[in-house]
Amino acid sequence: MPIIRFDPFRNDIFSWKQPFFEDIEDWPELTMTQGLNIYEEQDKVVVKAVVPGIPEDKLDITYEDGILHIRGSVEETEEEKKKKKVVYRKQMISSVDYTTYLPRAIDPGKIEAEVKNGVLTIQAKVAEEAKPKRIMVKTSAKK
Repeated sequence: MPIIRFDPFRNDIFSWKQPFFEDIEDWPELTMTQGLNIYEEQDKVVVKAVVPGIPEDKLDITYEDGILHIRGSVEETEEEKKKKKVVYRKQMISSVDYTTYLPRAIDPGKIEAEVKNGVLTIQAKVAEEAKPKRIMVKTSAKK
């Protein structure tokens, strides 16, 4: 077998044949969850999630036991399909499904959500019991 120099910038990495690759016809599609950012600002936790093409009324956001779940999907309706003259069709479906733990306990009554330019921004106040507390050290006088 000849030695082939590895080049990470070459597009045909799997063009050479190995015995264990011959039986595989379709490679699984690589999927990645991107578009979820979580950070803290002063006394609140901010979550930004990419929700391209999904309107506010199609989003379902739940928070329970420290877990934030964002779901949403939209697809073209039959009415929209009938209004168009089809030249090329590929089913238009957009969906997101994010699940994450939040870094601090939050006050469930003070959660705000807003969608702007395809980005969902959730702001939640940190719960009072999760905020840092200063503890005074008592001195003991020895007699």
